[in-house]
Amino acid sequence: MSIMSYEALKQAVEKAGGQAALARAVGISQPSVWHWLHRSHRIPAEFVVAVEAATGIDRRTLRPDLYPPVRRRSTAGRKEAA
Repeated sequence: MSIMSYEALKQAVEKAGGQAALARAVGISQPSVWHWLHRSHRIPAEFVVAVEAATGIDRRTLRPDLYPPVRRRSTAGRKEAA
């Protein structure tokens, strides 16, 4: 379990207005959200995008194991085309 993703899950619940509100927003039951918090400690893959849409918390924060950070390519040392 990633501590970061568990903290993001708790933040998502708070931002949504509680377990029941998050459950309604993503179309599941409140006990399912309780299970995420107290048993699995993570959001199942099939709900990550819906939780992101409902809360504004980036999927990379919610499940970094599934959505790794985007790496930007460095432009240092490159010559610009004339």
